[in-house]
Amino acid sequence: MNELAYVLINPYTMSKSRTGGVISRLLSRSSSLRLLGARMFAPSKELVEEYIETLTVDEQSGPEQREVELLVREYVRTHYLPDAQGQRQRVMFLLVEGEDAVACVRDEVVGSIIRQTVGETIRDTYGDFIKDAHGRLVYFEPAVLIARTVAQARRQIDVWLKHSTRDSGILHDAIKYPAGVTPEHTLVMFKPDTLAHSRTRMGTVVDLFAKTGLFVIAIKIIHISVAQAMEFYGPVRDIFVEKFADKVRDKAFAALQGAFEFPISVAVAEHLAQELKTANADHEFGKIVQFMTGRNPWQTPQADWPAPGSETCLALVYQGVDAVNKIREQLGSTDPRKAAPATVRKEFGRDVMVNTAHASDSAQNAAREIRIIDLAANDLPALVANFYGA
Repeated sequence: MNELAYVLINPYTMSKSRTGGVISRLLSRSSSLRLLGARMFAPSKELVEEYIETLTVDEQSGPEQREVELLVREYVRTHYLPDAQGQRQRVMFLLVEGEDAVACVRDEVVGSIIRQTVGETIRDTYGDFIKDAHGRLVYFEPAVLIARTVAQARRQIDVWLKHSTRDSGILHDAIKYPAGVTPEHTLVMFKPDTLAHSRTRMGTVVDLFAKTGLFVIAIKIIHISVAQAMEFYGPVRDIFVEKFADKVRDKAFAALQGAFEFPISVAVAEHLAQELKTANADHEFGKIVQFMTGRNPWQTPQADWPAPGSETCLALVYQGVDAVNKIREQLGSTDPRKAAPATVRKEFGRDVMVNTAHASDSAQNAAREIRIIDLAANDLPALVANFYGA
C-alpha cells in the first residue's frame, strides 16, 4: 500500500553537517521511496509538547525497546524545545511517500536505535546508543526521528502540519550570531538533472555545500512553472541577444556561403545576424525554461504558464557571513569544464545548462528569486491533503 512517512533530521545532526548524508541514505536505501515535501521548522514549545504526547510507549514490547522509547521522549524534550533564552532549534522535516513507506523507512532506511549493522542505515552511521560496562547509558543520539506505525505516522504528521504555518518556513532568526555580525542569505536551487539521474547526488552536493560553514534555513521541493521560470531567468534573456550575436553571424555566414555560388560578404551576414539574434536568444532562453519546467514556453499556451511544471527541483536557503560568495565559490564556474577541482559543478556538471544547481549572484537577487519561486509558502498541508484525497 502506498503510504506517507516522515523523517525529522535532529538539530544535532544538522549542526554536525550530516544532513546530506541522511538525505543520501534516505533516497538510496530504498528505490520505492519518493521525497514528496521538505520544510524547515523552528519548533515552538506547543509543537514539541504535542509531538511528545504522540510518542507513546508500547508496554507490550521488551524492556530494551521500552527503554529506547522513553529515551526518545526525553530526547525530544531536551533537544527540540527552545532553550532558556527562547532560542528555537532547527529541525528539517522530510515527507516521503512509497509502498509500505513507514516500515521501509523504519527498517531499511533509518534502522534500529540499538545498532544491528555497521554503516548501512542512517542510525548505523550517525546515531549512538552507548552504554558502559555496567549497562548504564553513556550517550544517546538517534540522529533522526520517525514513526513506528502507519497510525502513528499520520497522527504525528498532523501535529507538525498543525503548527507548520507558525513554526516553519524561512528561519531568518534561527541562528545566533555575534554582536556586529550581519549574515547574508542566498538561494541554491538543485536542477532537475540532479534529482532525476542519481538518488545519492543531491545529498552528496548538500555535503559539499556544508564545507562553507553556512546554515540551511529553508528547504522546499518545487515544480517550477513556465511563468516562474520566465521571470526567474528573465535577466539572461536580454544578455543572450548580444552574447550569441557573433555565433549567429558566423553560422549565417557559413550557411550563406554554402547556399550560393557567388561570394557572400561578412557585412551581409552581419546584417542577417542583427535580424536573427533576438529570435536565436529566445530559442536559447526557451531551452533553459524547458529544462527547468519540462515545457517549451513557445509551444505552451500562455494560459498554461502558471501551472506547476513536470520537472522536480529542490530549493534551499543558506545563511551566514558572506553567504553568496561562499556558495558560488563552492558551486564553481557556470561551465563545468572551467570549474575548480572539488567544486560541485566540476564533480557533477555536464555543460553550462546541465550543471547541477543554480546559486544567487547577489543578496538582492537571492531575495528576488526566493520571491519568484514562492519558497516561503507552506505547501505541506496541501501535499498531505492531496495524498489522502481530502
